[in-house]
Amino acid sequence: MATDYDAPRRDKEETAGTDGIDALAKGRTDQSGSVDVDEAEVAENFELPGADLGDEELSVKVLPMQQDEFRCSSCFLVHHRSQFAKEKNGQPICKDCA
Repeated sequence: MATDYDAPRRDKEETAGTDGIDALAKGRTDQSGSVDVDEAEVAENFELPGADLGDEELSVKVLPMQQDEFRCSSCFLVHHRSQFAKEKNGQPICKDCA
C-alpha cells in the first residue's frame, strides 16, 4: 500500500471506524441536488485582472509585408525569403511547416 508522507498523521483511535467503503459512502454527498451550471455563462462573467485594454493604443509601428518576405500558407506567418522551403499547390510553405 502506498504511503503519503505529506499527509497529516492521525492516531489509530481516530482512524478506527473511518476506514473502508462504509466510511466513503457516508462522506459522499448526493449529486442529484446540484444545480446545472452553464460553463460558458460562468466564463463570460469571469474577468482576469488587467484584462481591460479598451483604452490602450497600439504602440508598435506595423509595416506592410516587404518584397523579400512571404506568407506561409500553412501557419500564415510572414517569413523572410530565407525561410522558404517549397511550394505546395502553388502556395509557399516555410521551413518550419515543411
